[in-house]
Amino acid sequence: MSHKHEQFLQAVFHDPISGNIHWREVESLLNHLGAKVEPAHGARFKVTLNGMEGFLHHPHHSSVMTRDHIKALREFLTRAGVSASSGGGQ
Repeated sequence: MSHKHEQFLQAVFHDPISGNIHWREVESLLNHLGAKVEPAHGARFKVTLNGMEGFLHHPHHSSVMTRDHIKALREFLTRAGVSASSGGGQ
């Protein structure tokens, strides 16, 4: 995993939750991890990673993710076996 993606993954799992995580960075990380990201209904995206499926929301009036959306991203990554220390298993 690239240093950039490792740092970003640590930022996603860092407490307190950052208020400066952008959707494009999330998409880049998911693609790097090998996730399949497909548009779903509205601002939702269906994400499949390591056999796990989930839905993530694109921020509405900004490119910055809300803290609730970052929590959902953390939960999805954890279910898919990815953590800040695992480096995504890459």
